[in-house]
Amino acid sequence: MTENSSTSYREAGVDTAAGDLAVELMKSAVSKTHGPEVLGGVGGFAGLFDVSFLKTFTKPLLATSTDGVGTKVAIAQAIDKHDTIGFDLVGMVVDDIVVVGAKPLFMTDYIACGKVVPTRIADIVAGIARACSETRTALVGGETAEHPGLLGPDDYDVAGAAVGAVESDALLGSHLVADGDVVVALGSSGLHSNGYSLVRHILAGRNISYSDQSAELGGLVGEVLLEPTKLYTAPLLRLLSDPRLGTSVHSLSHVTGGGIAANLARVLPIGSWVEVDRATWSPQPVFHVVAEWGGISLEETEGTWNLGIGMIAVVAAHAVDGIIEKLATDGIPAWTVGTISTSERDIAGFEQGAKGVNGGAVRLTGSYR
Repeated sequence: MTENSSTSYREAGVDTAAGDLAVELMKSAVSKTHGPEVLGGVGGFAGLFDVSFLKTFTKPLLATSTDGVGTKVAIAQAIDKHDTIGFDLVGMVVDDIVVVGAKPLFMTDYIACGKVVPTRIADIVAGIARACSETRTALVGGETAEHPGLLGPDDYDVAGAAVGAVESDALLGSHLVADGDVVVALGSSGLHSNGYSLVRHILAGRNISYSDQSAELGGLVGEVLLEPTKLYTAPLLRLLSDPRLGTSVHSLSHVTGGGIAANLARVLPIGSWVEVDRATWSPQPVFHVVAEWGGISLEETEGTWNLGIGMIAVVAAHAVDGIIEKLATDGIPAWTVGTISTSERDIAGFEQGAKGVNGGAVRLTGSYR
């Protein structure tokens, strides 16, 4: 590229030097996610990952997932705090992979922005790297794209994809779920990364700024709303590998868009049903406060927010106590919310599958504590 063409590209709003600096700033954090399976380091056209260990599998299955963080990024941009968004991204992607019983292997990310601010990009990637380290997922590549004219100078969006592996006879899913299995809820850290369009709509209607202090929320509004997504991958993999308890876990559901009922229905067999008892838990204050600001009930948000449950496990009844105890030792609060039944009943008013999956029927009953 000639000097003139390089200058013209900068004048068009794309600064390749800033992109190079961003890579240098993130290199250390990314490298810390690499084990001996990662070949080539940072900066290659493609990430390389040695999967020789799959030769020991009888029938290895690869699992893949891709996602973003949604409009939660608007809050990070509003208060200029970018070190947790990447953490959220990993939770959205990798915790989908563990749902089928797979161990995540590696991940790639994509950041689109109006202007590359190297320190901001490095903060985002540092958050991705922290969560990848926590879940033992190698961050093997990524892309930062500058889109002047399409995005504002302070605007950006993030997305990612990951790949994992599971032995075929260890695959979790509705095929393992039986009558009498117990539904165990795993507590969330808050809103995680879903339903922020509703949150932002409510705050705009009340003229509440993300930089406002809120006694009800117990801090700066934006910082409370940016509470990072809880990661379930490592604790669940330890549970699944437990020789006493692992085979008692039949299916898992990651509670993201669509809420508790719809996501649980996706991992239940056709013909089964369960009533989830709201009285078994109390959603965190952020849900109560924001719903009150919007003049709506918690029940009206059930198709949008996780309301305190970030993951659900459907397990054999005899193992419930041991599973809850093991999750607690890993810092994951868990409790029972219902029991699976395959008996005949009228399921009018139940959620029946979601996102193209014909599954079981789920309904939330009672009142929140």
